[in-house]
Amino acid sequence: MELAPAGSAGISAGGLSMHVNKVDHVTTVERVAARLGESVDFIHDVALEMDAEDGVIWVYGIGDDGVLAFTDFGIETLVELIEIHKDLKSSADA
Repeated sequence: MELAPAGSAGISAGGLSMHVNKVDHVTTVERVAARLGESVDFIHDVALEMDAEDGVIWVYGIGDDGVLAFTDFGIETLVELIEIHKDLKSSADA
C-alpha cells in the first residue's frame, strides 16, 4: 500500500490507495535465451525495441551491472519480435 498525496482525486476512505502489482516474477535474459534456443546477444538486440510496458525490465543489484529480465508478457512479446526479425531476414536473403 502507498499513501496517496493529500488532495488527490479518488482517495479511498482513510486516505490510502492500493497498488496492484500483477508481476510476481521475472525471467533473466540468459534463461529466456536458453529456453528459446537463441543467443543472449540476439535476445539483447531484439529487446532493444521493447519498452517497460512491453514486459522488459532491468534488475540491478549491489554492483553497477544490471541484468535484463522479462515478465511472462515480455517473453510473449519477445517471441513475436523474434519471428518478425527472422521473417525480415529471410525476406532480405531471398
